[in-house]
Amino acid sequence: MASPLIETKLYRPRLRHGVVARPRLGELLSRGSKARMTLVSAPAGFGKTTVVAEWIEAAADGRRSAAWLSLDARDSSPASFWTYVVTALQRAVPGVGADALPLLQSSRTPTEAVLAAVVNELAALTDPLDLILDDYHLADSPEIRAGMTFLLDHLPPQVHLVLCTRADPALPLARLRARGELVELRAADLRFTAGEVAAYLGDSAGLDLAAVDVEALEQRTEGWIAALQLAALSLRGREDVSGFVADFAGDDRYVVDYLVEEVLERQSDHVRDFLLRTSVLNRLHGPLCDALTGRRDGRAMLEVLDRANLFVVRLDDRRHWYRYHQLFADVLRTHLADERPDEVAALHRRAAQWYADAGEQVPAIGHALEAGDVDRAADLVERAIPALQRDRQEATICGWIKDLPDEVVRVRPVLAVGLVGALMTRGETEGVEDRLNEAEQLLTGGEEGGPAAWSVVADPAALARLPGAIEMYRSALALMRGDPSATVTHAGRAVERAAADDHLVRAAASALSGLADWGRGELDAAHAAYSFAVEGLLRAGYVADVLGCSITLADIRITQGRLADAQRTYERALRLAAEGPGILRGTADVHAGLCEVAWERGDAEAAAGHLRRARELGEPAGLPQHPYRWRVAMAGILDAEGDAGGALDLLAEAERVHTGDLSPNVRPVPATRVRLLLRRGDVEEALDWARAQGLTPDDDLSYVREYEHITLARVMLATAEAGSCAHGDAAPFLQRLLTAAEAGGRTARTIEILVLQALAHDARGDSPAAADALERALTLAEPHGHVRVFTEDGPRIAAPLTTLAGQRPDWAYPRRLLDAVRHFGGPVGGGTGEPSAAAPYGLVDPLSARESEVLRLLAGDLGGPDIARRLHVSLNTLRTHTRHIYAKLGVTNRRDAVRLAGRLNLISRAPGR
Repeated sequence: MASPLIETKLYRPRLRHGVVARPRLGELLSRGSKARMTLVSAPAGFGKTTVVAEWIEAAADGRRSAAWLSLDARDSSPASFWTYVVTALQRAVPGVGADALPLLQSSRTPTEAVLAAVVNELAALTDPLDLILDDYHLADSPEIRAGMTFLLDHLPPQVHLVLCTRADPALPLARLRARGELVELRAADLRFTAGEVAAYLGDSAGLDLAAVDVEALEQRTEGWIAALQLAALSLRGREDVSGFVADFAGDDRYVVDYLVEEVLERQSDHVRDFLLRTSVLNRLHGPLCDALTGRRDGRAMLEVLDRANLFVVRLDDRRHWYRYHQLFADVLRTHLADERPDEVAALHRRAAQWYADAGEQVPAIGHALEAGDVDRAADLVERAIPALQRDRQEATICGWIKDLPDEVVRVRPVLAVGLVGALMTRGETEGVEDRLNEAEQLLTGGEEGGPAAWSVVADPAALARLPGAIEMYRSALALMRGDPSATVTHAGRAVERAAADDHLVRAAASALSGLADWGRGELDAAHAAYSFAVEGLLRAGYVADVLGCSITLADIRITQGRLADAQRTYERALRLAAEGPGILRGTADVHAGLCEVAWERGDAEAAAGHLRRARELGEPAGLPQHPYRWRVAMAGILDAEGDAGGALDLLAEAERVHTGDLSPNVRPVPATRVRLLLRRGDVEEALDWARAQGLTPDDDLSYVREYEHITLARVMLATAEAGSCAHGDAAPFLQRLLTAAEAGGRTARTIEILVLQALAHDARGDSPAAADALERALTLAEPHGHVRVFTEDGPRIAAPLTTLAGQRPDWAYPRRLLDAVRHFGGPVGGGTGEPSAAAPYGLVDPLSARESEVLRLLAGDLGGPDIARRLHVSLNTLRTHTRHIYAKLGVTNRRDAVRLAGRLNLISRAPGR
């Protein structure tokens, strides 16, 4: 006698109040309804049933019917399974399968024959029908699979099958995929997005959480809906919400209970043993798992777990590497520690050995530390330090060494000096000198001046490199303390004491010496030292550091005015980067540097292109200084495009993210910001900056502060133009700056100072002196193609440039710069502290006689109608003449037209004057 049916298994689940709307999943399911089957496969607690029930309710339109069946383990026999399936179909479409039900109770009728009759009845339907089999994994069996395969093969197009399951069924999924007849929703699709997490915790769970706590829960649960529900349950009534969120893990009692009941207790002893032993791993790989379990089925087990949706996440497309869901891993580790505490350290040791044998030092060290095997961990760290330094992983080095007992580090000179290098690269100097002295004592404290007997060394080759490295770090320490002489002295000793094949220490010492020279303004010596460093770094294989040195080399050449040399340096660096695998760190910085060269040459399009490329490459392709350098460069482009507000915002960000490394800060961001403010006419804020920096024209001059002092000279010129006497006359100060820049071979700075002298002379009405200073600047600039240094001052440079162009009609360069001023200059202040709308063009096309007459009248007090009457023309004709005058002067209002015309001596030459 057949068992009675449980009616509730045929009911569609009721939607709970407050379910988070997820239209994106509804769209996926709707697209799936046009396929033969939709597979919703994910671990427990990912909301499979809810999502499908919600979609069925939303899709109900009077025509589409839905047959729902919730399965359990008792439905794994064909008779029970197909009886429920046919009954579900009958409830959705009355009459379907009525003759089939009695046959299912007879063992004499083959299942396929019964299903064939049902399929024929379904084929006669005119409206679409969805058949949903929920919790299919509970009923899946070899006997069921044969009938399901038959059903899938013969399903009519108006019938759509939906399987909700925790494990992939053994059905012809690959064939369905190939035919485009299968749509799949998996854990990655079902996970709550950040917005859905916020909606659930705030609206559904009624929790008032800070955004940072919501984000932390989203990351910790990886969007696993059940875990969010359990977290919300645990949060009720708690006062320290942030503390709970920070500590939320797989040892929360609700999470543990859920996963134990829903997952672990349902596994065989074989699977459970595998899960527990491999839980110590952050990444799962077949052979690695075998090393921990002592079995040889690691890869097969991982594939089984993957198909069974046992909270494993694939890390590649080849199914070689996996990981456990964070909370699932936490639960497994908790059970391992509770049930098999004696195995934990041994499992970590096996993992450390496997990774070490595979040449993967980073995870090997992590597992050795977890095992408490400090000596093995220390050996591994020593051997890993060179590669980690090359990849700029100083934070990793510091973390590991600080995890080791100090008494272990202090008897290992290689380890101690490695820690010094990592600390100093991060700008930390506390205790560094003591560690260097201790390491040196270990090196020379033994018999005959050799290593002390109590010192421990894992890498003898590294020991031979320590004398040079110790002096190199002392050189760096001196540089950080602002002592260039001691920097050079220790750098020399480092080169002397370096091992013959230690190209890295020699290169680093040379670079430190170059930094000291650079900070003192000795640019040729700095360039030579850095060039030597580049060759040594190439021999050592530190190509990313070569890119960093190339940026310094190019910066030096730009300061020297040698733009072509700077470009060649950058292009060589790009070729080196292209030869390696993947994107090399520093590549983005090189593009930012090429932007600067293009910008100085007036090629705005190329400059913007390089910045776009730098951004596309992303943060991993940038060195520590890249974030602020990129923002400074982009601010210049925005400023030239008229977006001064955006440029100022970027400069504020640049100042916030600035990192100096060991390089001298020869172009401080605040000074660049002041230059932009001056172009906007904001003299008062520029004066505030000068006062805050304590800058005066009587300061001792140095290369490090030269950019700021030139900026101060600009402030002085702007205040004089505004009628103020702040800081006095700029002329003597400019002459001092010019003498220093010329003596140091800093041609770019020399050109800029000469331009400022030309502006100062022009403001006093001394046109011959202005033309002379400008001619000297152009003579220096032309061989290297400088443009931006002239256009930065906009219309103010147009008058002396025009004068010079008139005096030297055979010289094309002044007219080229005038054209650049027309298209590339920045806005001019109107004396009120607010920027004018004028575009800074210089006069290139001459004014007609009528335009000159109109300009003369515009300089007077007459209004537009009065000027039109004076000239006996209509007001529209006057406006046409005015527009032509504005276009030729490159301005947009009367005040700026009269102001620029006065500087160009156009009004004095107008008729009638």
